[in-house]
Amino acid sequence: MRLNELKNERILILGLGKEGIDNFKFLRKVFPKKVIGIGDKNEEVRNHKLEIRKDKRVRWHLGENYLKAIKDYGIIIKSPGIPAKILRKFRRASQIITSQTEIFFENCSGKIIGVTGTKGKSTTTALIYKILKEGGLKVHLVGNIGKPVLSLLLSATPKDIYVYELSSHQLYNLKKSPPIAVFLNVYPEHLDYYQNFNEYIRAKSNITRYQTKKDYLVFNSEDKIVRKVAQKSKAKRITIKGKFYQLNIAAARAVGRIFQIPSKKIEKAIKNFRYLPHRLEYIGTFKGIKFYNDALSTIPETTILALDSLGDRVETIFLGGFDRGLKFDKLAKRILKSKIKNLIFFPTTGEKIWKAILKYRKNRGSLKAFFVDNMKEGVKLAYKFTKRGKICLLSCASPSFSIFKDYREKGNLFKKYVKELSKNEKKT
Repeated sequence: MRLNELKNERILILGLGKEGIDNFKFLRKVFPKKVIGIGDKNEEVRNHKLEIRKDKRVRWHLGENYLKAIKDYGIIIKSPGIPAKILRKFRRASQIITSQTEIFFENCSGKIIGVTGTKGKSTTTALIYKILKEGGLKVHLVGNIGKPVLSLLLSATPKDIYVYELSSHQLYNLKKSPPIAVFLNVYPEHLDYYQNFNEYIRAKSNITRYQTKKDYLVFNSEDKIVRKVAQKSKAKRITIKGKFYQLNIAAARAVGRIFQIPSKKIEKAIKNFRYLPHRLEYIGTFKGIKFYNDALSTIPETTILALDSLGDRVETIFLGGFDRGLKFDKLAKRILKSKIKNLIFFPTTGEKIWKAILKYRKNRGSLKAFFVDNMKEGVKLAYKFTKRGKICLLSCASPSFSIFKDYREKGNLFKKYVKELSKNEKKT
């Protein structure tokens, strides 16, 4: 959506999180006298930012019935966290629902590198940024991992490069693809947000759907779904392979080469790169046990990859969390093939995972299952039953929201208690 299309329409910002606040600040700069609507289910957002609260040209629509305000606006700028499916009964056919991502894509004069994938996109985005920065380019880290983009739009020039981490929610309903796209993988995820898995795949596919022959698509040729999407792309296709960080590095190298960054500078950036926390993060060795924090593992496939990466020394694993309707049969089979002896389960999917294991279990009499509702108790059990020289892994194969605020809180609590309890926990 072009900026001139916003000029004469009534605009509603739907969702006042980090991105929604950026949307408001941008619109107020462009349209200083325009009345702007703000809708959010949380009535407390009015108090979050003083400059918005004091703005007399803001119309607030807060609380449980906030979506009813949609009918009074011509353009709705939706935050990614609000599912499109819940808007359908409130919108009129003539209304336009857009997003920060779409506005940026349509109006940015710089070059955009879009990165998506169910897992690995944050690390890949950060690594590409480091490589291009090492190459002396004017590069910006934006999207989920960096700054909200509209704060940068007015100062954008053709020399600016934006490395944009793109979730499926940001890609949903997008009508323009980035000139350089990186597509890492697709696994069942966010099935509570989309109508089905196919809709999720379609959202992800928008990263390349509108690319031209002048554009580039860097894609994981070992992922069947990604490979199928790539076959339909008009862009110049560059294949990559690998698991975990090897895949991230391969993608970043490929983008570095597109920009003709010298190999020495690419490798220097990779060597000096500090990997992001909560992604198969090695915490340290305590009481002879190696602890790994993979709190961002929210689906069975990434937990399986973590087990493949760490090997047979994993003796204790933390599993379970919020239930998004995923199946755990493949994970159960992988656990039964491993040398894992201790399973520490969180609600609510912990019970589902255990039932899946019991379904395929034959002679695993030494397998111990523990059900806990807090991190401290789980770490105590890990210290009690994990042998020296073995690995304890937090990789829950489920989102964190059942008893934790998010994956960061879960991972940080794990690290906290691993270190605290190492001073006083005794092994049996």
